[in-house]
Amino acid sequence: MRARMSRLTLIDRNAAQVPIAEAARSGLTASPKSLQPQYFYDALGSALFDAICQLPEYYPTRCETEILTSYASDIVAAAGTPVRLIELGSGSARKTRILIDAILAAQPELEYVMLDVDRTMLEKSARELLFEYPGLRITGVAADFSKPSLALAGLLDDHSSRNLVLFLGSTIGNLTFDEATTMLGDLRTALSPADSFLLGADLRKDKPTLEAAYDDPLGVTAAFNLNLLQRLNREAAATFPLHNFSHLAFFNDEESRIEMHLVSREGQRVRLGGTEIEFADGETIHTENSYKYDEASLARITGAAGFTITKQWTDARGWFADVLMRPHREE
Repeated sequence: MRARMSRLTLIDRNAAQVPIAEAARSGLTASPKSLQPQYFYDALGSALFDAICQLPEYYPTRCETEILTSYASDIVAAAGTPVRLIELGSGSARKTRILIDAILAAQPELEYVMLDVDRTMLEKSARELLFEYPGLRITGVAADFSKPSLALAGLLDDHSSRNLVLFLGSTIGNLTFDEATTMLGDLRTALSPADSFLLGADLRKDKPTLEAAYDDPLGVTAAFNLNLLQRLNREAAATFPLHNFSHLAFFNDEESRIEMHLVSREGQRVRLGGTEIEFADGETIHTENSYKYDEASLARITGAAGFTITKQWTDARGWFADVLMRPHREE
């Protein structure tokens, strides 16, 4: 479905989603139990995540903002102009504005393709950007970014501009290394050798810093995690007593990832619609992974996906990286 509004074009390519109750039942009756992190983001969950990004312990947003503020003109120069900007998981596009400013300093107009699963957020962010930037044209695509070639089909055919694709904010960390390689490999099929791809990746660092970022003393991240259960109570006829579950976040060194879990404080039974689910004392629901990278693992997944890293920028502490790459030339 495509809707045009002057400088804004909206395209809905969202596939029919599995109902939350069905997805939760599948995850909670498996062993070990799990819930998909995409269900964090109802209205309250999104607000809580915005609050997390302001916490002193949660460094990724500040680190990447520092990188983009310091090196935006270098990034744009390395990608080349004229350029079309494409973003996977665009959200509110707060940090993207830094790159938009740098691009519009180098060219008079910019086409920006925003891809996000949340159509409401997509339209809101697009309208705010169009008000702020008269030289901007936006195509908003409501779609999952797991298969970018499908979500972006037909949108990259104009070769008068090269493409700069963004995947910021360490969202890549929610995918296993194999899943990340598959997703990036799919993106590669949609790009030409002249295009560029800027990937945000959180880097490995000391365990206390990593764990504090996902278990803040104010309890905002705990509320964000527990809100998953509250959402199931509201939308899936569940009966989770929130006080009987606690937030757990820890760094799994062997897997190079932060894991988030919800821990049952006692043996208990919970209903999810017509299904009864039993929890042992201390049993967990695995809710999210956040993989952390080093130079070798970044090179491994990007190379396997068909990209060559050309430049990399980090914040002053070396905690986060934005990595610019190009597709391998086909022989």
